[in-house]
Amino acid sequence: MHSHWAPVDASSAGFARRRWKRALWERPLYLLLILSSLLAILTTIGIVLSLLFESIRFFEQVPLTDFLFGLEWSPQTALRADQVGSSGSFGAVPLFAGTLLISLIALVTAGPIGLFAAIFLSEYAGKKTRDVIKPLLEILAGVPTVVYGFFAALIVAPMLRDAGGFMGIGISSESALAAGLVMGIMIIPFVSSLSDDVITSVPNALREASYSLGATRSESISRVVLPAALPGIVSAMLLAASRAIGETMIVVMAAGLSANLTANPFAAVTTVTVQIVGLLTGDQEFDSPKTLAAFALGLVLFVVTLCLNITALRVVKKYREKYD
Repeated sequence: MHSHWAPVDASSAGFARRRWKRALWERPLYLLLILSSLLAILTTIGIVLSLLFESIRFFEQVPLTDFLFGLEWSPQTALRADQVGSSGSFGAVPLFAGTLLISLIALVTAGPIGLFAAIFLSEYAGKKTRDVIKPLLEILAGVPTVVYGFFAALIVAPMLRDAGGFMGIGISSESALAAGLVMGIMIIPFVSSLSDDVITSVPNALREASYSLGATRSESISRVVLPAALPGIVSAMLLAASRAIGETMIVVMAAGLSANLTANPFAAVTTVTVQIVGLLTGDQEFDSPKTLAAFALGLVLFVVTLCLNITALRVVKKYREKYD
């Protein structure tokens, strides 16, 4: 009887040792994963609180209504306490208008091109063609933004200025149109890659059902595939808009630093991110409204991009169609 149960006892002891060793390794890994998650969360909270506290200090000196609804942006800083004209104007509407104008031009440029590229790659292109074109498109996402800025300042902006002069249209050498067009080229991979993934994930059963009813490929795409993929496409557009709103280098080099309140795409404008860089550049008095204005602008930018991302997630969650 003893010899019969001995192997079972040895096996049980071996299993217990393996389980103990596994628990010994899993506990530190589990704690490491928790710490990594907490680090990411605490970093986000720290960023928000730093923006919030410094913004509150700014709004103690400049009224919130003047900042959000003022029409003149001319921040000044005092080198001496009695310096004349050191208060400045902190109306951020021209910055918001310039950011919106350039981002709109970028989305109008990137949206159709990126979507059409995604439709071609997912519905028309063969495997070899797709394997070549898709990586080439995604290379655009890896190009440094300063390179796009050089391209905009040295090629696109002079070309637009010369074309405008030829047609009798006054286009500034630094214009929202130049910055928006190049920024649109930059975010094409965001739209095309995300839209391609969404369109590809539409079940083939829908396409086959459409073909069986006599629809052509183009009719199936426009009436079946795209409506099914619409939530994901909208989400891709919103994420691309967030990327465009946060861009700095292209605007600095192609659109200028002038805070002009205009809807003319041929004029020079500036954006929120460009002004943040300008306000924090050089030796500034950290308690001055000019420096603290950068944190207020950063807080507004954070809230806007957060709302865009939340809207994208809600669109996908609310309108996503689930297929068996």
